[in-house]
Amino acid sequence: MREHDFSHDDDAPRSTRMRRRRFDDDPQPQRSGRLTEAERVRLARVREDAYTAAQELPEGTDRWSTWGDSEQGPHPRPDWLVIDDGAADTELGVLKTGKEADVFVVERAVPEGQSCLLAAKRYRSGEHRLFHRDAGYLEGRRMRRSRESRAIANRTVFGRNLIAEQWAVAEFAALSRLWSVGAPVPYPVQRDGTELLLEFLSDADRQGSPRLAQARPELDELREFWEQMVAALELFAAHRMTHGDLSAYNVLVHEGHLVLIDLPQVVDIVANPAGPEFLARDVANIARWFAGRGLPEHVVDPGVLTAHLIDVAGLG
Repeated sequence: MREHDFSHDDDAPRSTRMRRRRFDDDPQPQRSGRLTEAERVRLARVREDAYTAAQELPEGTDRWSTWGDSEQGPHPRPDWLVIDDGAADTELGVLKTGKEADVFVVERAVPEGQSCLLAAKRYRSGEHRLFHRDAGYLEGRRMRRSRESRAIANRTVFGRNLIAEQWAVAEFAALSRLWSVGAPVPYPVQRDGTELLLEFLSDADRQGSPRLAQARPELDELREFWEQMVAALELFAAHRMTHGDLSAYNVLVHEGHLVLIDLPQVVDIVANPAGPEFLARDVANIARWFAGRGLPEHVVDPGVLTAHLIDVAGLG
């Protein structure tokens, strides 16, 4: 569920590029920004496609499908998913704007053939990204190279680009893992640099499924939703994960079932030293919403549920 201009060292005169070999522990020069390798490859492909394929695209479409050039979602793949090499993508509009990413609705279709709707999540450029709480979430996601670790720690433009890629990689990996074990999350279709394409959850009229925050369920349905939420949190915990930013705004109601979305900040509650705290906060946030809609406190007791999930995760 994507582009930016950066300055590159290759643009400098040759005399300024002939320098001694730089080691990992050397101070890094100041730059106005650098792309990660994955983004450089992706943008090079976008430019090439713009020159060679613009006139060949089916009328009304925006680009050829990027399926074949991307990290692809897990098996078994859903029947509705279009993976044909001849498919093209058409952007239909903005679904959501946010501080870290924007989400668009994209239709992928084969001319006069199968089509599907996708949510295209595109992380913003380093100059505008506001991962204001990333330090705690990134515990346990350390980079191997000291140069990259320093760039992330110092929040340079290059470091913020690396962080964005980490968010995308982490979200795609978490969704792939969770979807594979039956968790209620959208199917992760593909990752292409810092762009994710995800299953778009909608009704028969192609209207996006509402968020739980918009729902006004009767008491019986509210109790059913709570039981679904507890089951989802148990499944997350069994695989050492918690959402990291759980609220009624990050849950969809799709055909009577809850679906958890927006997981770039997913936390490994075992590897992250603050993991249990993130888990407790997730539980408190969502329990507060259910209690505010009328469920008794003894049913939605956050302390009891958090202790139970800690046990499920093997930390008890």
